[in-house]
Amino acid sequence: MTAPDPDGLLAEQLLRLTRRVHRIQKRHLEGRGLGVTPAQSRLLRTLAHYGSPPRMADLAERLEVVPRAVTTLVDGLEASGKVRRVPDPANRRVIRIELTDDGRAALRELHAARRAAAEEILAPLGGDQREALGALLDTLIDGSAAPPCREVSA
Repeated sequence: MTAPDPDGLLAEQLLRLTRRVHRIQKRHLEGRGLGVTPAQSRLLRTLAHYGSPPRMADLAERLEVVPRAVTTLVDGLEASGKVRRVPDPANRRVIRIELTDDGRAALRELHAARRAAAEEILAPLGGDQREALGALLDTLIDGSAAPPCREVSA
């Protein structure tokens, strides 16, 4: 008989939660009729964090994908009017990507869809449980030691 594998169980639970989050976010995105894929929404969110329009290579690096993948995403977003390619003022051979007004409106909708999805996922948890979960997630994201948790009732 093999010993229980608590880390394996946790890993499986995390994977199942991740899949559930993606499914719910996708449903909320589709419900808003934006015509934006999850990968395109990630590119739009990333693009919004730049102070000035980035190059596609910058986006590929930040998204940790190959440049060709960014080209495909930008092509689709440009066709729908959410981004546009603009020449770099200092070097006309360089193309930069900027959000359009439609892209900024889509970002607002995407943000609302993500909030609605998060609320659906977190609905079974009370305030103290959400606070404890937030602290634990911060620890996992940062990779540092967790602060002591206070007891949470079920």
